[in-house]
Amino acid sequence: MSAETPAAPGQFARRRLQFRAWRGTRPFWAGLFVMLGGLPIAYFPYAHLQVGHLTLAMATTAGAGSLIIGVLLVVLGFSLWFQKHVRTFAGVAAILLALVSIPVSNLGGFLIGFLLAMVGGALAVSWAPGAPPEPQAVQEDTQGEGGAPAGAAPYEAAPHESAAYYEAAPHESAPNVPADEAGEPNDLSGTSPVSNGANGRHSAG
Repeated sequence: MSAETPAAPGQFARRRLQFRAWRGTRPFWAGLFVMLGGLPIAYFPYAHLQVGHLTLAMATTAGAGSLIIGVLLVVLGFSLWFQKHVRTFAGVAAILLALVSIPVSNLGGFLIGFLLAMVGGALAVSWAPGAPPEPQAVQEDTQGEGGAPAGAAPYEAAPHESAAYYEAAPHESAPNVPADEAGEPNDLSGTSPVSNGANGRHSAG
């Protein structure tokens, strides 16, 4: 057994879900019935049936008209699949072609193609696109204030997380240096690198 064998079922399921999603966004069954209705309408006028040693030719003088009707029904079926915005026009046209096939094409392909085309056209006219799914609303009863789950106990700070724990140490506080009128520190001791700009050296007068 090869290593690719377990991936086959997953790929088949993914393809099936993709086809189901594609099928749900268009009048799939309407197009299928219209196409199936066009096949017997176009086929029977050119068919030859064998009954024992007797050959029955189903061809009529309107064979060309039957072929045109059948081809048009197949084209309308594909249009319902790939051009869903013309579903109303395609559905009405399929119903009219099915009615015309009764006198032209052997009673609409012995009523088989007539019934399939009529059902497909009716489905196409009545089909409407579904509403897109709405985003799921957030359940407010499952969350409390601040996004916390309902019923959860409020957060209590540990003793070491109190405000006094975060106070700066005495050696970390900024020194109280007097400032002059310009707002710059005025250190008269001469030891501040800011005041004399000499990297901590005493000023010489």
